Amino acid sequence: MEKAWPKLKALGVDGIILRDVDKLEEVLALGIPAVVIGHSKTEVPNLVNVVTDSSAIGQIGADHLQQYGFKHFAYCGYGTAPFSDLRQASFSRCLRKAGFEVQTHMASPLASSPWREERRRMAAWLRSLPKPVGVMACNDDCGRQVIEACKLANLAVPDSVGVLGADNDEVVCGLSDPPLSSVAINFERAGYEAAAVLFRLLRQRRGVPSNIIVRATHVVARHSTDIAAATDPHVTKALQFIRDHARESVTVAEVFQAAGLSRRALEVKFRRELGCPIRKYICRVRTDQIVRLLVETDLPVGRIAESLGFPDVQHFARYFRADRHISPLAFRRSYGKRAG
Repeated sequence: MEKAWPKLKALGVDGIILRDVDKLEEVLALGIPAVVIGHSKTEVPNLVNVVTDSSAIGQIGADHLQQYGFKHFAYCGYGTAPFSDLRQASFSRCLRKAGFEVQTHMASPLASSPWREERRRMAAWLRSLPKPVGVMACNDDCGRQVIEACKLANLAVPDSVGVLGADNDEVVCGLSDPPLSSVAINFERAGYEAAAVLFRLLRQRRGVPSNIIVRATHVVARHSTDIAAATDPHVTKALQFIRDHARESVTVAEVFQAAGLSRRALEVKFRRELGCPIRKYICRVRTDQIVRLLVETDLPVGRIAESLGFPDVQHFARYFRADRHISPLAFRRSYGKRAG
């Protein structure tokens, strides 16, 4: 991008969408309408800023790792990135509220520090953590670094360390070994909204927002968190059964039969390990499946209900609303790839 700046004046552009790069001031000096995509800086005054909902990202990450039965948690971020600090604060706040402590390590981005040195520091930190531990990374690049450091530390992912990234960059997540679970963030929709705002700025129309929020929606689970980390073997069986049958209409009776324990005994163990009753956990996992299909596909709501084993659309809508406090259609309009 640095090579493009000298050519910018000659292009004769009327407006621009740009990242908050080092030469931002030179672009702003042109006096053209601009939308700034935040990354390395806080929000730029007097401009429309595109910012990720870091509070929601941290909360979704904390919920995901808790669902998988982890009792020990850690966060790895970049100390020079404001978004990393915001995600860490939200992640830690949610887990402290649930009664857990969070260990933190601030890494150096690959561009600013030799990876060999950083990997040694990160590996030493990972070895020091109680196991099994759920680690949230500030983004997918950092998550891939954590997985590589686990290899140096001879720590199995996900058996000893479950790793969760953010941004759901399919290339980075897919090339990680094992593939990286990640919080999905709706960048595509934010792109449409940024273009619409720039259009309004070019037309000098009123009602332009001060910022565009990039929404986090759900976790795309891959192998890096594919573990039932509960300490009790019966609860582990129950968690695995629920996740394996997330697209079916699972009953509590089927869960305690699969776990090989009485309902009362399993409920006591389940509440102690997960902090919620079995039925609520089933609902949470099923609702996550609904969210994924609403956001990632264009399937009609009726088809989604049918594919997940609901008897009718009305029951499906009530089930979703009870957990998310919003109808499936309203959720898709608010969080889908494009504005409704």
